[in-house]
Amino acid sequence: MNTRRHFLRACAASGLVPLIGTDARAESVSLRAASHLPSEHVYTQALERFLRLVSEYSGQPVSSTLHRNAELGGDKDYFIYMSQGISVDAGVISPAHMSSFSKLAPLMDLPFLFRDLAHWERVVSADLLKPIAEDIAAKADVMVIGYAGGGTRNIVSSRPGSTLAELARLKIRVQAAPVHSKIFQALGLAPSVVSYQEVYNAIQSGVIQALENEAAGVEQMKFYEVAPHLIQTRHNITVRPLCFSGKTFRRLPPKLQQAVLRAGREAGTFARTTEVKEDGDKLARLAKAGRLKLVPFSDQARAAQLAEPVIRGYVKQIGAEALHARIQAA
Repeated sequence: MNTRRHFLRACAASGLVPLIGTDARAESVSLRAASHLPSEHVYTQALERFLRLVSEYSGQPVSSTLHRNAELGGDKDYFIYMSQGISVDAGVISPAHMSSFSKLAPLMDLPFLFRDLAHWERVVSADLLKPIAEDIAAKADVMVIGYAGGGTRNIVSSRPGSTLAELARLKIRVQAAPVHSKIFQALGLAPSVVSYQEVYNAIQSGVIQALENEAAGVEQMKFYEVAPHLIQTRHNITVRPLCFSGKTFRRLPPKLQQAVLRAGREAGTFARTTEVKEDGDKLARLAKAGRLKLVPFSDQARAAQLAEPVIRGYVKQIGAEALHARIQAA
């Protein structure tokens, strides 16, 4: 017994989650979550709530660590760590960063996928994204245990523009999934992939001129300081899966596994509700303070039309025509 205790203490000291059997359910478990965003961001708050709820629902000691402000890299790194079962057990991950594992993953964050917030909520609430979550679990051994998101993405730019013609060749940072680059190329912009943590400096130095982001990110990362024009393209409503390592999950006893699943659902709901509520308020507050200039965009229909062939080709390429149709019909 003393040997087992020494082993568990060594695991805790090294940051590893101990492999727990049914005879040791009362032993302490250590879970690790990571966010590339500060404490004030809703995704970081959702992870804090998740860890707290796991402890509450499990009925056993659960210690936890939440790494903030990109201490362990970006969410692409977290996803790899979760897949490998090391360093990070939980995180809120952009679907674009799952694309090297699951070709279906970027579909859930595709520009022009959702008509409006009501359509987005129907798709998420009805679990229409389940086939994508199953593919991620099969290909990467990472579980989707909840969904954050709900922010409306717009173009945040160092120069204004209310039409596609005025935005022609705008150097814009896009997410890592290749389909995002192709869509913005089809709109006549000049997309490039830049690490999220490097976007501010990249705009400041002129490497890029813009990014596409939701209000929470604009506020927390202070992008308005280098890109004060928010062009209201409303081209996407975010889906950000709350993920958990499959390898870690299988090491947990059944009661703790159930606590993880329940806490993931509830933390995801909290994140969605909070971000939807705060999205418009944040933009209005930044505009009132003179930090952002909200620029109406008159080419939404034209942008969606130009993007359609790219989206149709992408959906066909990944064999997701039926799933895409179900989402569109929701």
